[in-house]
Amino acid sequence: MKKILILSDGKAGHENQSKAFARMLGYGFDIVHVAFKSRFAKMLSYLFDRLGVLSGALFSVAEKIDCREYAGIAGTGSGTFYAVKTLARKTGLPCCAILFPRGYSLGGFDCILAPSFDRPPERPNVMELPVNLVANDNAFYDEGERAFLERHSPQPGTMKVSVIVGGPNKCSSMDAEWMKKELEKLFRENAEEAKRRGMKAEFWVTTSRRTPAGVEATVDSFPFDYKLLFSKDRFNPIPAFVKLSDRIYVTAESTGMLSEVCTFGKAEVFVLDNLNPGPHKFRRFIEDLASAGMVGGSEKVDTGAYAKRAAAAMGFDICGGKAGGCDGLD
Repeated sequence: MKKILILSDGKAGHENQSKAFARMLGYGFDIVHVAFKSRFAKMLSYLFDRLGVLSGALFSVAEKIDCREYAGIAGTGSGTFYAVKTLARKTGLPCCAILFPRGYSLGGFDCILAPSFDRPPERPNVMELPVNLVANDNAFYDEGERAFLERHSPQPGTMKVSVIVGGPNKCSSMDAEWMKKELEKLFRENAEEAKRRGMKAEFWVTTSRRTPAGVEATVDSFPFDYKLLFSKDRFNPIPAFVKLSDRIYVTAESTGMLSEVCTFGKAEVFVLDNLNPGPHKFRRFIEDLASAGMVGGSEKVDTGAYAKRAAAAMGFDICGGKAGGCDGLD
């Protein structure tokens, strides 16, 4: 069976979304790195694209590609979009841009998977996604659960409440006082909810490499039943949190983590709102998830429906194939 050719800019977050696209369609994939030859070349690519000039002279490809092995081409991020479109034209393969290709013409892409918070225009080839694509699968969560249960034994019959703490960025803040207030409220409300359900609540938490030291110290001061502090232990309990939790709380700036918990598992998802004021994309992201019942509820992304639409846009059936017509690409 043919595969998807993934053009990567080397960024793990971008590469993982391209992998998720291929897996969503039921295809294997190969990853080939591409890069603009200079910053000027990237600037020039926007002008060339608008003029309909797609030139391989602006970027380099890490290895030779035999396009006869592939059903289509995909790339995530601005470092890949021009190369995706250029190679698609040369090879005759259908192509997909993941994330909104701002600055480039939308024509020439068979499929564009754009996050809704970018407010993309309505076009036949544009599909809005409520979350970022996540490349995980059931085996990943099964293995994460197994590793977690070697470290912690959840009490039977408890309401399991997980907390995932990220860190500040340009659109968010995070300090010890804010964390203390959020955790006090979280413990109180979930103890009451568990009691209402005739249960007890069990609380789990993990911090990240981005969590400030003062915030992590505040987290450490609370009586969590399971606690992973990134500064002390690099084990990753998040796959188990996703699979086992009844409720998951995530700091609002963690768009990748929110995408994951709104795609996988069964938990109700809640946000710890540390966003700065203003109509920025992080705020739009949370608002869109809340409108879809994914934040403040337990609705999950219907990846099957998106897969069908993306496959139709690319011109092949899921797990099917479409032959490319070329002799190879240097």
